[in-house]
Amino acid sequence: MAEKKTAAHSTILVPVDFSDDSKAALIWACQQALSLGASVVVLHVVHDPASAPGYYRNTPGAAFQPMEEIAAKMMRRFLKRVGKKIKNKKYFKRRLTTELVTGLPETRILEVCKSVGASHIVMGSQGLTGLKRILLGSKAEQIVRTSPVPVTIVKGKKSGKGGKGAKGDDPDESDEIDESDEVDQVDESDEADEADET
Repeated sequence: MAEKKTAAHSTILVPVDFSDDSKAALIWACQQALSLGASVVVLHVVHDPASAPGYYRNTPGAAFQPMEEIAAKMMRRFLKRVGKKIKNKKYFKRRLTTELVTGLPETRILEVCKSVGASHIVMGSQGLTGLKRILLGSKAEQIVRTSPVPVTIVKGKKSGKGGKGAKGDDPDESDEIDESDEVDQVDESDEADEADET
């Protein structure tokens, strides 16, 4: 019989794409981890662009560089920006680890979830809302449908309001989470229900 993790030994997986929604998701996950005594694993999945396999761009129009190199730089910058918003910086530094992997995000997120023993996934909504999200789908929606653990989707302030929110935004803009931010608790996967029953 598999032993369930207690809150004090749980791990929250936070897949990020360096967007404002990802930033909001990581801030929210760190707040939850602090209250639960959990660890946080920040994951970025590097997906090969078909136009330049093996290479990645920092921002649109920038020169291509080896994807592992640029992804690592982007992760460091992203964590530095998020670190400024975290109240308990010692906890943030001690209990947070990062993973950079290659592949398809929808597949690799679930693989890493299993390999790190995550009990929860927290991710940004990636800016899709309403009909557009239903018609086009999203990585977040696919993870919700297939995840064996509960998934929380966090929507940053700028999502769906015509503002910025994608890669390449001003890293110094303030977007701390407050009570006006929308956060949807989602746990609709059959696998999550089955895992709770065992």
